[in-house]
Amino acid sequence: MERENQFVGQSQSILDAVERASRAAALSRPVLVIGERGTGKELIAERLHRLSDRWGEPLVVMNCAALPETLIEAELFGHEAGAFTGATKAREGRFEEADRGTLFLDELGTLSMAAQERLLRAVEYGEVTRIGSSRPRRVDVRIVAATNEDLPAMAEAGKFRPDLLDRLSFEVITLPPLRARDGDVIVLADFFGRRMAAELQWPEWPGFSEDVMDALEAHEWPGNVRELRNAVERAVYRWDMWDLPIGEIVFDPFESPWAPRAAQTRPARPAPASAASAAPARGFDFAAVTDLRLAVDSHEKAIVEAALDRNRWNQRKTADALGLSYDQLRHCMKKHAIAAG
Repeated sequence: MERENQFVGQSQSILDAVERASRAAALSRPVLVIGERGTGKELIAERLHRLSDRWGEPLVVMNCAALPETLIEAELFGHEAGAFTGATKAREGRFEEADRGTLFLDELGTLSMAAQERLLRAVEYGEVTRIGSSRPRRVDVRIVAATNEDLPAMAEAGKFRPDLLDRLSFEVITLPPLRARDGDVIVLADFFGRRMAAELQWPEWPGFSEDVMDALEAHEWPGNVRELRNAVERAVYRWDMWDLPIGEIVFDPFESPWAPRAAQTRPARPAPASAASAAPARGFDFAAVTDLRLAVDSHEKAIVEAALDRNRWNQRKTADALGLSYDQLRHCMKKHAIAAG
């Protein structure tokens, strides 16, 4: 949390979410943070803590999905010596560690029903009991929980306790995905790019080329801000000409012609409808071909140039239209000396 402790963006959707978190921070009530991976749920939890009167006390983080079910309760509530095999000494749980502070429960939807039941008691009565003990301990903890699951639907399906959901949902903050944050992609890309350039000790920030900015805006960003940061920082560190705008960006670092076979079994993109029934071009004099490679290259270049024209030289859209990845299109343009734009 230390490195990414601020929100960057100007879209109304993210500003509204941050404002709601700021208003809720002053109250010691539970808050649920909902959002896709990489949208900044951890930053909201930190904001809720830092703007509250608990800011000087611990902010304890626990990823509920990172531990096996058998250890979740011991982590949350602690245990006494000898409570189970391997418990050689008493240990306080996350609730006791967060006493007078904030406990952030990430991936809340992965908690087992048994852990949910004990969590409900801790939230409702402010008491926790270590495993192997019969004496409850009083704790003063503000709960912030996060998930990318549909908790009301899970409650209806019997996979999440409705009473626990009621107690944790005093306020619910839903973070917008990056694709819904109008104008924020370029703002964030510039922020992460400048920071990476400074880390590499570049004398100045050259910015991005128009092609790269078009590609950034056209990408869907399933990994949201975290994916954007990785893509931008990777593009900056791979670029050797700091005095020229960054002209290449790779969205999928695993994409390679030498990828292991297992990686190559991923479902291929569906071919465009026009390509499904491709047939030899009518009127072409096949008998006149004396150099197959030259003829194929000439046709490939013509197809790519025509597709670029149709898509106004937006390389991301052109790659999608041709069933190629962005890197494959860039390689094809370089092969045929097709100037960008």
